Amino acid sequence: MTTINRIVDFQIGGDLRVHRLGFGAMRLTGPGVWGPPADVPAAKAVLRRVVELGVNFIDTAAAYGPGDNERLIRDTLRPYPAGLIIATKGGMRKTGPSTATSWGIEVDGSESHLRQGVEGSLHDLGIEQIQLYQLHRVDPNIPIEETMGVLARLRDEGKIHHVGLSQVSIDEIERARTVVDIATVQNEFNLATRKYEAVLEYCERKAIGFIPFYPQKVGEFGDAEPLKAIAAREGVTPGLIALAWVLKRSPATIAIPGTSSVAHLEENMGAAGVELSEDDMTTLNSLASAR
Repeated sequence: MTTINRIVDFQIGGDLRVHRLGFGAMRLTGPGVWGPPADVPAAKAVLRRVVELGVNFIDTAAAYGPGDNERLIRDTLRPYPAGLIIATKGGMRKTGPSTATSWGIEVDGSESHLRQGVEGSLHDLGIEQIQLYQLHRVDPNIPIEETMGVLARLRDEGKIHHVGLSQVSIDEIERARTVVDIATVQNEFNLATRKYEAVLEYCERKAIGFIPFYPQKVGEFGDAEPLKAIAAREGVTPGLIALAWVLKRSPATIAIPGTSSVAHLEENMGAAGVELSEDDMTTLNSLASAR
C-alpha cells in the first residue's frame, strides 16, 4: 500500500468512496488515442500495478481506442477487486487518431448514440452497471436538459449509477442538475490552466467531485524559480508538485494522472507524500491569476 491513504477520500454521489489520487487510463492506447497500445503486456502491467498500489478509481472512455481502452481494463482486471470504481464517458465518437491539427472526434449527444455507447461500455468493461457515466462533451446541437433526460432514464433502468459531466460551465451544470443529480465534473484544471477555478469552487460547495484532467501540467511555469525551489526541497519533479497542488487545492478534487509506464505511475503516487505548506500554496497560487 502506498501513501495514498494519507489523503482524505471523497464520496462520489455520497456513496462511492474513492481515494483522491486515481488513474487516468487514456494513455494506454495507441498513438493519437487510436487503437490498442503498442505493448499490450506493458499496459496490462501498469493496470495491475495501479490496483496493487491501492488506487481504487480508474477513469476511461468509450472514445479511447475507441473501445480498446475499456477492453484492456476488462481483460486485465476482471474479476474486479472489491471497491474498485471504474468511470467511463460517452457522447463522443472517435473518428481517427488525434493529430497536431485534429482531435479526430465528433460530439454526439443523441439518445441513440448514448444508449449505444452505454451498452458498448457495459460489454467492453464486462460489467452489469456503470458506476459513474460521464458525458464526454456537451453536444451544442442538443439542449443539455434533453441529454440529461436520456442519462436519467438509463440510470432509472439500472444501467448507470451516477452521472457526471466533462468540460462544462457552471451554467451547464446547473441546467443539467434540473434534470438529474450530477456526481462529478471533469474539466481541465492544473497549475498552468485555471480557467475553471470558479467551477471547482462551485463543485466544492455542492459536494460534487471535481476531476481535473492534465493535473500535472506546469506549462509556462516549468522554469519558474519558486516552483523549482519547492520541487528541489521535496526531491521531486515540478510536475509532481503540480499534482500535489491539485490535491491540496480542494477536498473535492480527484486527480487522475495517466501514464503508460510502471515507473512513472509509482512516481506519480508519490504526490500523496508531498507536504505543501500554506506558504507553498500561496507561492504556487501567485504564479498566475485565474484564467
